[in-house]
Amino acid sequence: MVIIMKDYKTIKRIAGPLVFVEKTHDVGYGEVVKITLPSGEVKNGQVLDTSKDLVVVQVFEGTSGIDKNSTVRFLGETIKLPVSSDILGRILSGAGKPIDGGPEIVPEKHMDILGAAINPYARTSPADFIQTGVSTIDEMNTLVRGQKLPIFSGSGLPHNEIALQIARQAKVVGQKGDFAVVFAAMGITNEDAKAFINDFEETGALERAVVFLNLADDPAVERLITPKMALTAAEYLAYEKDMHVLVILTDLTNYCESLREIGAAREEVPGRRGYPGYMYTDLATIYERAGMIKGKKGSVTQIPILTMVGDDITHPIPDLTGYITEGQIVLSRELHRKGIYPPVDVLPSLSRLMNAGIGEGKTREDHKQVSDQLYANYAEGRDLRGLVAIVGEEALSSKDKRLLKFAQKFEDSFVRQKSREDRSIEDTLAISWKLLSDIPKDELGRISAKFKDKYLKEN
Repeated sequence: MVIIMKDYKTIKRIAGPLVFVEKTHDVGYGEVVKITLPSGEVKNGQVLDTSKDLVVVQVFEGTSGIDKNSTVRFLGETIKLPVSSDILGRILSGAGKPIDGGPEIVPEKHMDILGAAINPYARTSPADFIQTGVSTIDEMNTLVRGQKLPIFSGSGLPHNEIALQIARQAKVVGQKGDFAVVFAAMGITNEDAKAFINDFEETGALERAVVFLNLADDPAVERLITPKMALTAAEYLAYEKDMHVLVILTDLTNYCESLREIGAAREEVPGRRGYPGYMYTDLATIYERAGMIKGKKGSVTQIPILTMVGDDITHPIPDLTGYITEGQIVLSRELHRKGIYPPVDVLPSLSRLMNAGIGEGKTREDHKQVSDQLYANYAEGRDLRGLVAIVGEEALSSKDKRLLKFAQKFEDSFVRQKSREDRSIEDTLAISWKLLSDIPKDELGRISAKFKDKYLKEN
């Protein structure tokens, strides 16, 4: 194949981070572009769209200084990430360049960041429990190896702290093989970036992690390649180095805002709330890169984090994410106001693959029934809070008073834990049984007599 590299001075117009070039040879989607300014400065870009007469190029460093006298060269190749085992323990920019003061990565190979969706026939069904050390996730919304389980948060809620806690503590229990974390932050402040780096370094978690940081003042276009860079690194570690890889992406809302910005610059017809109509497809290209492949020992598990605009779960970003992923962990502003960390609301949260990763030989035989009982009791207790506000606690039956008290104790001892507290699944189940011991046996209708006799310690 002959790669044509020819210089063009046919820039038609510039809009935001986009440059429109006409009268070119046939170029491919995602092709790397070099733009040389009249001053001699060189900027990098990528082909976003092609047609017979016009090529749209998105510029990573911004378009300031580019004019119609600038020279455009198409390099005939797509963006590739240099990968080797040396990427572990490194902090990279959103574009994959080292920013930790260390040496350049000596690559074993270069991998196309666009990747490819896993063939459904080649997929293996997720079935192995990943312990995060967070009770509300491990027991009631279990994360399974190869799953994509997003966290739906809101502005000001501690989703970054939860992300760091999971990155420090996550492990595949009872499975051989190395475990690694790929952490990608998009559109974060310098203050948050510093906090992330300090936490990884101080806790030693950096040794088994690869960190990609795209800052708020970095170009929006770079934000669009950051998750793809992270997933490419994860696929290399998983499928070529046989590692179990957990990918944490925060914040997907910033990624989608960049999509909207690019769409506006291209003068596209907007979809819901101004986001491009293809946002569902674009998000799917990220989420569907999680999974396990038959014959491969490694796996890629994803925890994307997104902040819901106005705490609206029907907003296009969480709404579309819910269609593609396998559940959601929802953070509660009410719990956060009470000072409860992590403020995970278990009632609207869901892990669709939970049943595949729990039970005897994976977590423990009583896991499912205990989780169901906690959920039922907490839901009833929460509902009773509304009734108490109207009729007062004195009007409740003794059973209702127990459930009301249970809901409070559930939040205080089960949901609430310290950010450095790494609970094993056995610890979490022990807390659960202690809570249930305050309820009469005959009211624990979701737990079998066998498990009550074995685990229940009555006061």
